[in-house]
Amino acid sequence: MIEIKGLSKFYGDIKVLDDISLEIKEGEIYGLVGRSGAGKSTLLRCINRLEDFQSGSLKVDGVEVRDLEGTKLREFRKNIGMIFQNFSLMQRRSVYENIALPMECWGYNKDEIDKRVRELAEVVEITDKLSSKPRELSGGQQQRVAIARALSLNPKILLSDEATSALDPKTTDSILSLLKRINRNLGITIVIVAHQMSVIKRVCDKVSVLDKGKIALNGKVEDVFLHKQDEIREIFGGANKIALPSTGINIRIIVPEEGESNRIISKMAQILNVDFSIPVANIEQFKERTMALFVINVECENFNKVAEFLDYQNVTWEVVENE
Repeated sequence: MIEIKGLSKFYGDIKVLDDISLEIKEGEIYGLVGRSGAGKSTLLRCINRLEDFQSGSLKVDGVEVRDLEGTKLREFRKNIGMIFQNFSLMQRRSVYENIALPMECWGYNKDEIDKRVRELAEVVEITDKLSSKPRELSGGQQQRVAIARALSLNPKILLSDEATSALDPKTTDSILSLLKRINRNLGITIVIVAHQMSVIKRVCDKVSVLDKGKIALNGKVEDVFLHKQDEIREIFGGANKIALPSTGINIRIIVPEEGESNRIISKMAQILNVDFSIPVANIEQFKERTMALFVINVECENFNKVAEFLDYQNVTWEVVENE
């Protein structure tokens, strides 16, 4: 649905996007994550042509975005909804009027507007707030209004620019659950910009990690965050770096947190009768899947025995170094 090839953008002499190439398929929730200034919000705004770019190609449904002007650009943007960090609601208008605004601008009749507003109020669970003004609502409720407004024209794509970064953790969870439900029930493709990796893990199918205007990592969310941890720590400045034992061999083990798979460590201890320590044990949530991640440290003479056991159990594992 969205195909980007060799896209570069400059602000004056500064290159803010450098040879970006990625593909977002219809119905996916795709994440763009990186440190501040990495270029992720700029890339998002290129998708709906709020930002122009100097070279490369960006196609949506096979249409080259750079070629659109005037009425064609306006029609194109009708199919792309956008939500922002600061909600961007009109404070003098009621919730009902904020949701209705895009439809009013496009000349929808009152009956169509009323039906759509009330449908969306149910979707985002604010039916009791339609007569309220934005200042009377919590941050999470205001973001729900903004999401309903972004959906009012039945877009094919929803762009989210740091939509949860101003919210508390509990409210963030509720908004992310809402976005997943919208994607699942309405089939809308969603592109999410975030600097919080936890947001990307919770909702996205695929991710691109941007660093200094370039794509440093991309792929399925589980693959990137489980198997590229050293690269991610380097990009984000070594955050949450854990010192592993400097002797023996450190093995990272990844298993689904379900059924017998979450007992692999105890089973290994019972069957192999070898000593090992567990310097790392985490649970990671990836959209609808929960994964357990362990790092165990074994003595060198026991490594082959442990590796053969893990292979026999069809467990994903890799050796990790302590830097």
